Amino acid sequence: MTDPVITVRDATARDVPNLLMLYETSGIDRPGENDPERAAAHWSALRKAGAHVFIAESGDGQPLGTLTLFILPLLAHATAPAALVEDVAVHPAAQGKGIGRRLIHEAMERASAAGCYKLALSSNEKREAAHAFYDNLGFQRHGFSFVVPLGGAR
Repeated sequence: MTDPVITVRDATARDVPNLLMLYETSGIDRPGENDPERAAAHWSALRKAGAHVFIAESGDGQPLGTLTLFILPLLAHATAPAALVEDVAVHPAAQGKGIGRRLIHEAMERASAAGCYKLALSSNEKREAAHAFYDNLGFQRHGFSFVVPLGGAR
C-alpha cells in the first residue's frame, strides 16, 4: 500500500483561514478565538518579520498541518543564525501519519541551508506525546524554557 500524497509548501495569505482552522483543531487556540480578518491583515507583518509558514496538504488540497519557522540573525556563535520553530499544528485526523515529521524535516532543511547552528522549539511540559515525538526526531532536551506573560493574546 502506498502512502497518500502529502505536499509541504510555503503558505500564502490565502491560506490564513486554513492555518487558523489547524491552530484551533490542534488545540493551540480555542475554537472561535481567532479573528480571520485580523489574522489576514497581520500576514504581511508576520512575513516581514521573517517568518516562513509551511502548510502540509493532502493530494486533494486538504490542510493537514502547519508550522512557523524563524531564522534569527545573531552576533554570537560567529554570527551563525539560529532557527526557531513555533506553532506546530497537525489536524487530529492526520496525527500519527507523518505530517509533523515532514514539517519538522522541512524546517530542519531550511535552517541548515541558512547556516543555522541550531533549531530550537519549546513544548508545554504536560505534552508528553509531543516530547516523545521530538525525541524521536533527534531533538535533545536542553536547558529550561522560561516564559513571562505579557498581556497579549493568550
